[in-house]
Parts: sequence; structure tokens; C-alpha cells
Amino acid sequence: MRLLTPDFGLVFWMVLGFGILFFILSKFAWKPILSALKEREQSIEGSLRQAEKAREDMSKLVAKNEELLNQAKEERNEILREAREAAEKVKTDIVARAQKEAEEKLKQAIREIDIQKMAAIVEVKNAAGLMALDIAEKVIRKELKGNPEQVAYVNQLAKEAKLN
Repeated sequence: MRLLTPDFGLVFWMVLGFGILFFILSKFAWKPILSALKEREQSIEGSLRQAEKAREDMSKLVAKNEELLNQAKEERNEILREAREAAEKVKTDIVARAQKEAEEKLKQAIREIDIQKMAAIVEVKNAAGLMALDIAEKVIRKELKGNPEQVAYVNQLAKEAKLN
């Protein structure tokens, strides 16, 4: 039964030992332990605040990146639209110039054809005139063979033609 009911001396020495231990711990150990715990708590709170701030910053950056991406897409679409318009304008200009050049070449070809046509007509007329002269000369020679009066008249006309 002695184990269950401690003796007064044992209790006194246990309380005195506990008091001295408590005093020594409170003087030398509790303050550093409490300050270490407080520092730890503050560093955890600081880390949590920094993590929250970093999370907010990241969400702001994500929003900003999305905004920049949208702006870049809008700029790209604007550039593509302008490029299409410029290409269409260049295409229209090229087609207009090509049509104008084709019309000019067609007009020039028509002029050349007219000139060649006129030259051919003149050549045909000259050839027809020469042929008519040859035929007329042959007909006149045949008729002049028998008549000396006509030969003298032709000779006189030839002399007058050379003088002019």
C-alpha cells in the first residue's frame, strides 16, 4: 500500500525538485524556447503571407498575360487584315495595269495591221498599175506597128515626158 500513498518527505522533495527545475527552466530554457516558437510562428505567417501575395501576383500576371495575348491576337488580326487589303489593292493595280497594257498593245497591233493593210493595198495598186501599164504597152505596141503616124506621136510624147 505504500506505493499508492506516498510519504510526506517524498512529496516534499519532489515538489522542491520540481520547483527548482521549473525555476531553472523558466530562467534559462522557457524564454529561448518561447522566442524560438514565436519566431517560427512569425516565419510561418510571413511565408503564408508571401505565398498568398505570390498567388495574387501570379493571378495578376496570368490576367496580364491573357490581356497581352488578346492584344497580340488583335494586332495580328489587324496586320493580317491590312496585308489582305494591301494585297487586294496590289492585285487590283496589277490587273488594271495589265488591262491597260493589253488595250495599248491591242491598239498598237490594230494600228500596225492598218499600216500593213494600207501598205499591202498600195503594193497591190502599184502592182495592178504596173500590170495595166505592161498590158497597155503591149496593146499599144501591137497597134502602133502598122501606123507610122502613131509611132511619131508616141515618140513626141516620150520626149515631152522626159523634159518634165
